Amino acid sequence: MRSRVTMVLAIAAVLLGGVLLVPAAYARLSDGDSSGGGGGAASTVAAPAPAPPPPPTLAAGPVSVSFNGDFFSWALLDRGTGKITGSPNMTATSSTESMIKVWIVSDYLRQLGDKEPTAALKEAARAAIIDSNDPAANKVYAAAGGSYRVLPNGQIGPVMQRAIKICGLTDTKRGNVPKYEGWWSFTRMSPRDAVRIGDCIADGRAAGPKWTKWVLEQMAKVRGTTAAKDQRRDSGGGRWGIIDGLPKSITAQGPVGIKNGWTPINYDGNWHVNCLAVNDKWSLAVMLRYPQRSGLDYGAKVCASVATQLVTPQPGAALKVPQQPVGKL
Repeated sequence: MRSRVTMVLAIAAVLLGGVLLVPAAYARLSDGDSSGGGGGAASTVAAPAPAPPPPPTLAAGPVSVSFNGDFFSWALLDRGTGKITGSPNMTATSSTESMIKVWIVSDYLRQLGDKEPTAALKEAARAAIIDSNDPAANKVYAAAGGSYRVLPNGQIGPVMQRAIKICGLTDTKRGNVPKYEGWWSFTRMSPRDAVRIGDCIADGRAAGPKWTKWVLEQMAKVRGTTAAKDQRRDSGGGRWGIIDGLPKSITAQGPVGIKNGWTPINYDGNWHVNCLAVNDKWSLAVMLRYPQRSGLDYGAKVCASVATQLVTPQPGAALKVPQQPVGKL
């Protein structure tokens, strides 16, 4: 049959005064066999290799926590799109505690520009972040122009005024506890504003071009656990929470900067626990208030749980790759 078709094509080509053109598809079909005997195997076209899946990250999704306390709120900022998602109450506020120390350090260093701080202040800035040291943070706060003076008409101090302006905060207010309104640790902030702080630090607005890398390095070096041996009166271990909820598939991609805040507050009988983490793709904050009897570990585990639930794709989830059938010509 195939030899007869070839003859017809050849005759047509002669009649048209042209050159015999055998279509590529027909050439593949004939498999170079012009004897008419058949038997040539049909060629196949391999399906293209599937594109590798994107690396795991944190992305918007449902979060379910069986929480026993007065306040639970979280927010996630996608640093690629700028979109913020989170719990329905992500604009509600709680005291910042030591989480705000990373802004205090950044604000001070940005004001230096290309200058170097004194050795003592640079060490204080480092200790304020990696060991959450209160006296060190107070030194940096004073050097940045902060004070504990209560301003009239509900005004917030200059250090936090700059955070609002530079980082685009919308929910942040001064503390509302009598006699402590001007203290940096009582500044009220929402998780939505906390993730904006994280993004502001990571993109360089907070600390400026000279010091941003240094600040992020200190955030990646935060040390110490929730154990009693790591907790002191004016400093403490702060490497827990969100960082514990991230799989190695995320932490291996690059450094994750963190800064937690945690204080058992007597006026309301609660732990005030805040967790902040940021990398090159996202910024996540979780803020909590719950009874002191539950312990610090409870808050650390809630923060970790939120992070784990936002991992996309979830570890062990089946990756469905569309299968393309092998074509035959």
